[in-house]
Amino acid sequence: MPRAPHRVVVIAPSPVSMFNLAIPELLFEKVEVDGGQGYEVVVCTPDPGPVATTGGLALHIDRGLEAVGGADTVVVAGTGHHYAPDPRTIHAVREAAAGKRVTSICSGAFVLAEAGLLDGRSATTYWQLADELRDRYPSLDLQGDVLYVQDGQILTSSGYAAGIDMCLHMIRTDYGAAVANEVARLSLVAPVRPGGQTQFTQTPLPPERGTACADTRGWAMRNLDRPLTLTDLARHAGVSVRTLTRRFHAESGVSPLQWLLHQRIERAKELLETTTLPMDQVARSCGLGTADSLRTHLVRRTGLTPSAYRAQYSRLGTGPTEVTSSVA
Repeated sequence: MPRAPHRVVVIAPSPVSMFNLAIPELLFEKVEVDGGQGYEVVVCTPDPGPVATTGGLALHIDRGLEAVGGADTVVVAGTGHHYAPDPRTIHAVREAAAGKRVTSICSGAFVLAEAGLLDGRSATTYWQLADELRDRYPSLDLQGDVLYVQDGQILTSSGYAAGIDMCLHMIRTDYGAAVANEVARLSLVAPVRPGGQTQFTQTPLPPERGTACADTRGWAMRNLDRPLTLTDLARHAGVSVRTLTRRFHAESGVSPLQWLLHQRIERAKELLETTTLPMDQVARSCGLGTADSLRTHLVRRTGLTPSAYRAQYSRLGTGPTEVTSSVA
């Protein structure tokens, strides 16, 4: 029997950013697991009925804050600018934090902070609001240069499209990298960006901003099983190592080798989820060399050993699957 979908309740302030509000619906509704929906998305607001939007439109929302009680994950949408959080929303979010995952997009971080959920925690918000958030709530540890931050069961994202990265991260946490990457492909957005430690996650990769190295990135993705070097990447791009490094960093925000390692780990996670290949073959297929190397990198990135990661996320019960390289 398919398991019940994970229930995501999105709280809409007034006025609400239509873009913020659309992100959870867009991404979570695309998740299908074992023939059923992975998530159910419910939108609510303190005063059901017409809700103003930052674009001047009127949006009708039927559900009130009582919906938060049935949530597995709560998402507080933002307005794109600072606003005075509704006391009823603050109370609902504070109550939800007792046993649910609570998250915010953009200025929704002010609600979490006002509810006391960010005291002593790392958090982020839209960069134009960062100073105000820090000044109003000095007990939080503001991370101003990241897309999203996870500190335990509390997640906060920066503005606008950073909410996409945070939601993809949650999908990856709940259902694995293969499912999250498929949702990214269906949504025509960048694949899941790297996480970090189990209890605290921040993403150092900004969106790619150019195409000069696109062909080389695609070529590298098709050859992850090879021991690629900076010289190999530069030769393919037809430039010097120094030029490649400069262009790569300008487009991806990280060095070529940092980017390559992230892709290798993501490929390893997909293989662990979608095949029953032995660990040494998984390591070779994604270019990490040995099972020991695979274990080191995966534990550092996810907090799980390869066998534990496979046990948690694999839904295969058949024998080994043929491995082919693919572009994420």
